[in-house]
Amino acid sequence: MLNPKISIITASYNVKKSIEETIQSVIIQTYNNIEYIVIDGCSTDGTLEIINKFKNNISKIISENDNGIYDALNKGIKYASGDVIGFLHADDIFADNTIVEKIAAKFEMENVSVIYGDLQYVSKKDTSKIIRYWKSGVFNFSNLKKGWMPPHPTFYALKSIYTSIGTFNTSYKIAADYDLMMRIISKNKINPEYISEVLVKMRIGGQSNKSIRNILTKMREDLNIIKSNKIGGFMTLLYKNFSKIPQLFLK
Repeated sequence: MLNPKISIITASYNVKKSIEETIQSVIIQTYNNIEYIVIDGCSTDGTLEIINKFKNNISKIISENDNGIYDALNKGIKYASGDVIGFLHADDIFADNTIVEKIAAKFEMENVSVIYGDLQYVSKKDTSKIIRYWKSGVFNFSNLKKGWMPPHPTFYALKSIYTSIGTFNTSYKIAADYDLMMRIISKNKINPEYISEVLVKMRIGGQSNKSIRNILTKMREDLNIIKSNKIGGFMTLLYKNFSKIPQLFLK
């Protein structure tokens, strides 16, 4: 596939402090065949005004009520016309301006349908300050039972995959991204291609870790996803959580 069209979807809601940097990190990309879609949930803090500043650089802007981030991302998938679909959340930025070019180059290779890379968690106030380094490593099916998953903001897949397996399961409030990736990789026996470098920087403070209640909800959802995708059981959940500890010591 030569010069694949890459659809990048951002869902936003009341994120005026970070959305401009997210948008800027897309529009400065060196790759020239990007479809950028922003789905806003009727923000009330000035987010939409910032988005509209860049309307000439954004392929589609939709602002309407939704039922949470996964509902918004599903809308983005529905509107995407690219060969490849990926997501850049409203607190995230690409690591540099050549990232999409590198992603596209992987999809130009024969038989590549999914790619992923590394991710850095960074300070909310200073994106150069690394808090945690998620080094994904080369994929191996046996690692799924050990709780392995790729960082969702680095995960890009052919649109045809979403057409065949479906989109985010919105009954999951926190872990629908894990479910979707496991459905794609495990159930379809797809061997994703690894880009061994940081693709995305994510500001700390996501929904999954905001409270004890959210952490417990995520664990329940993760266990259900592990079982429903026949990856493993409770030990897989333990591996998944404890595997994050070494990431705190990588910089």
